[in-house]
This record gives sequence, C-alpha cells and structure tokens, in this order.
Amino acid sequence: MQGTRTTNQQVERKCLRTSLWILTCALLALSALFLPVTRSAADDSPIVSTTTAEGRLAVFDDAWETIEERYYDPGFHGIDWQAKRIAYRPAAARANTAHEFYEVLRQMIGSLRDAHTRVYSPEEKFDWWSPRFITTGLTIREVDGVPVVVAIEPQSAAAQQDIHLGDVIVSVDRIPVTDFINQRLKNSNSSEGLTRSRVIATLLEGSAGSSVELRWQVRDGKIKSAPLQRYWGQRQLGFTNERKGKLAVLRLDAFTQSVALDFSKMLPDTLRGADSIVLDLRGNGGGDAEAMADIASLFLNDGTNLGRFADRSGASFELQTFSKRIWRIPLLSQIKLPLVVLTSESTSSAAEILVSALQTAKRARVIGVNTCGCVLAIRNRHTLPDGGVLDVSEFDYRTANGVRLEGLGIRPDEMVSITRRDLYSRRDAALEVAKRYLNRH
Repeated sequence: MQGTRTTNQQVERKCLRTSLWILTCALLALSALFLPVTRSAADDSPIVSTTTAEGRLAVFDDAWETIEERYYDPGFHGIDWQAKRIAYRPAAARANTAHEFYEVLRQMIGSLRDAHTRVYSPEEKFDWWSPRFITTGLTIREVDGVPVVVAIEPQSAAAQQDIHLGDVIVSVDRIPVTDFINQRLKNSNSSEGLTRSRVIATLLEGSAGSSVELRWQVRDGKIKSAPLQRYWGQRQLGFTNERKGKLAVLRLDAFTQSVALDFSKMLPDTLRGADSIVLDLRGNGGGDAEAMADIASLFLNDGTNLGRFADRSGASFELQTFSKRIWRIPLLSQIKLPLVVLTSESTSSAAEILVSALQTAKRARVIGVNTCGCVLAIRNRHTLPDGGVLDVSEFDYRTANGVRLEGLGIRPDEMVSITRRDLYSRRDAALEVAKRYLNRH
C-alpha cells in the first residue's frame, strides 16, 4: 500500500509539473492564465490568414470548438455557448482587420466572465516569464473611488511628463473619464465580464503605435494634459529581498521552478539574524503549481493539503507540500519565524492558494486587500490556425476545506487599502501595519 501511495503521489506531481499552471498576470493588461508550453504552428493544420472571411471563420470556429470541448464547466456558468457562436460568428466574418476580429473573439470569450480563458493574436504571443504587453507607461487603478495613477514606468514618455503617483485621470481622448467608464460598461451589456475596476485598469489600452490624449489632475488641483503613445513593454518576473533591521521583506512576482530554487537558495543568508518575515505577494499573479508548493513547503508542515483540482469529467487530484525536494539545499529547513503576507487585488491564482493555506493553518497573518478570486487552471495552450493562442480553463479548484476561491478571493485578516495620500507620500501603509504587528508578536 505504501508503494502504491508513493507511486500515485509521484505521478500526480509529474502531471502537475508538466501539465498544470495556475496563474494570472499581476499587470492588469496581462490578467489571464498562461502556460509556457505552446505548440508550434507546424503541429497544427496549415496557418490561415484572417485577412479573408474564410480564414476568420476558420479561426473563430476553432476557438469556439476548443472551448466547447475543454472548458472545465460543461454548463458554461448557465451561458448558452451555442447561442454565443451564432451571435458572434457573423461579426467575426465582417471584421475589417485582425485587431477587430480578435476583439470579436474576446467579446465572445468575455461572456464566460473568466479572467483565465483568453485569446491572443499572433503578434501578441505571450511569454509569461518575460511578459510583453502594450502600455503607455502608466498603470491606472481605482483609488478613493476615482481612477488614479499607481505606477509609472521609468524612462517612459509618461515619466517625462508632469504626472505623479496619486494623480487623478480626468479625461481620455477628450471624453470625461466618468462618461468613458459608463460608456464602456453600458456597451458591454454585461456580456464581456467587465467590471468598473477592470474598465478603469484598461482605460488607456489600445494598439501599439497609437496615441491617447490624456488629461489629469495633479495634487494641487491643476489640470495637465499630454498625448501618450502606446508601445510594447516587457517585464522580467522573479523575486527581490531586503532587510529592514531584523525584518526580512521577501517579494515574489511569480512561481517557477527556477524562481523557487533560487529563492530557497538565498534564504539562509537573507534570514540570518532576522526575527520576522514579510512575504509580499501583492504583485504575484501565480505560476507553476508545483513551484508554489515548494515555496509553501518552506513554511508549512510536510503533507499539508493545498487543495484539490478537478476537470469537467470529475477527475481530480490534490496538491500537497513536499519538503524533500526543496530541502536539499544546505542549511535550509522549515522556517518558523513569525510571518506576515501582504495581498492586493493582483494577488492571483497560485498565489491565492498559498495565501489561503498559510491563513488556514494560522501560519501567517494576512494584511492588505481582498485577492483577485482568480483560481482556475489550464492543461495546455491551444494554437489557433492563424498562429494565435487560446488559453482555456480546464480545472476548477477548491481549498482543503472545500472552499471555491474563484470569484471569491481571500479576505485579509486586516484590511489596509491604498490611498492617494499614500501614493503622493510614497508611503507603504500595508508594510507599516505589518511591521507594527510583528513588533508586537
């Protein structure tokens, strides 16, 4: 019996390592589920062109049928998936450009209200570990009830303007921002899965090379304006660490085998002399489930149940901590130091599983805001006939206690929201609360 259990566990872990990825991107423009195993065009039927109606329909039908066959919920959340095909297929045939065609596909897929099931045109092919995305250099989020600049890309054209963290967006292409948001919400007809926060985060989206006329309000109330060009940006995902006295602050962007190994290797030196840890997952969009389990094994007991995944057929398996892999590193053992985890609305997928496990085991105090509620998984990516890529959620997830996190997320033990005042003063309120908590414990 012991041999059978061990074999099953090894098979499950191998399946997990090669087939199951659960991640959404921390950057809103990238908020989707990715698997870095993409079939080449040679593996599929000959590539077709979306410059013709026939080609567009071939790609459309392939995308619709793949979702029909693979989607984890055969009931499609109560949506009539056949009716969606009938409704959107004529618009796909009429599309004048590849961009317009892919917008039609996204509208149809958006009706599933699933941030993980996403489609990418050939020029948008996505490498999760070195994300490439279209940006103006600004990241916009809703803060204090209004759209606010929360990040500015260094060296970007936006960084050269008189625009600062905390500034409020007033208008986009000369349309008052409130009207712009309401118009997009109205036009979606509740079918694209759009929310106010999603619309605000994508206020400046558009095609690379195009411009957007932006007006914003600075701290003293003055209104500024400038055209900003959209361009392709790129980001490397990994981890950083710093010491603040005896407090070690560890920031993880994503979970990969290499990140988990490098992270674990640096821990003995990083934690030497430390008396507490802050694990910052506010920008973590997930990753390799096994790599996440390796990180969890650093803080939780061996064999801790991290939850169960199930596909549409009912086939399922559990994910557990497994210290033997990660503890091969010299001087590394289970970490017992007091721990705080920081979360945000961008804490997604595998990161949410880790947060939930640490919170449930009372191993860490969670501080920040509610997590994304984006916890589904894919088995592999699908290459479309034109070279585009389709990601389909094939697995649902529930915690060890049977709680479904998709659409729910995790509520922190202590809520700490960002404010415009914090942004202007470059104050990290959540980290300050974490320090105070750890000083008391």
